[in-house]
Amino acid sequence: LDENDRQVVKASGLAAGKGVLLPSTKVETIAAVKEIMSDKAFGAAGDTCVIESFMTGPEASCLAFCDGKTAVLMPAAQDHKRALDNDEGLNTGGMGAYSPAPCVTPDIQKEIEAMCIKTVEKMAERGTPYVGVLYAGMMLTPNGPSMLEYNCRFGDPETQVVLPLLETDLYEVFVACCDGNLDSVDVRFKENTSAATVVCAAKGYPEKYPKGMEITGLPDANASAGVKVYHAGTKLDGEVSRCSGG
Repeated sequence: LDENDRQVVKASGLAAGKGVLLPSTKVETIAAVKEIMSDKAFGAAGDTCVIESFMTGPEASCLAFCDGKTAVLMPAAQDHKRALDNDEGLNTGGMGAYSPAPCVTPDIQKEIEAMCIKTVEKMAERGTPYVGVLYAGMMLTPNGPSMLEYNCRFGDPETQVVLPLLETDLYEVFVACCDGNLDSVDVRFKENTSAATVVCAAKGYPEKYPKGMEITGLPDANASAGVKVYHAGTKLDGEVSRCSGG
C-alpha cells in the first residue's frame, strides 16, 4: 500500500449497505481488512474483501428502468450515509436523500444514461438480458462520472425521493419493462419539483441501540401537506408504533 494513497475497504457480500469502511491511513486500512475478514464484523459477507482506490468528488445514485434491451434513467439522487451531524458518525444504510441532485447536470445525466444503456445492450448480447431496475452508484470525479458499482434493485432511501417525482403510471412502466417495449412508454417525471427524505433512527445506530421505544408524532406528520411517512424497522404494538430494527 502506498502511504500517500487512500483506499476504500468493502465486504464483498451483502451487508445491508453498511459493509464499506473508509480508512484514512495505511494502518487504518490494514485494521479495516482485519475487521472485515478476521473479526467478521459483517459475517459471511466479509469472507471476500475488496480494496479500491479512494476517489474524490460528489457521489450520486442513478436508477434506471430496464427492459432487457434499453434503459431509461430516473432523476439522480444523493443519499447521506454517515450518522450524526457534520458526517461525524459511522456509515449506515442511508440517513436521508434528495432528488434531483443538482450536481448531476443535464449533460452528466445523459452521459450516465448512456452508460446504463450500453450495459443493458452488452448484457443482452451475451445472452443474459437484464429486466428490472439498475442502480448505478456514480462518483463525479474531476475527470468525469465514474462507476463505483451496480446494484440490481431500487435504492433505499433513494427510492423514497425518486418515485414521488414520477408522473407516468409506475405499473405501465413495469409492464413495459417485462414486455420488452420500454421505448413505447413516455416515462415522465415532474419538472421543477424536488423531494427529500430524512431517516429517523434510534440513538446508537448503526451499532448497538435500544429497541421497543415508542414512536410518536406519526399522525401529525402524515397529515402535513406534501409529507409521507415510510416505515422500516418498526412494529405495531396494538395502536402504538415502536422501533424494532434501528
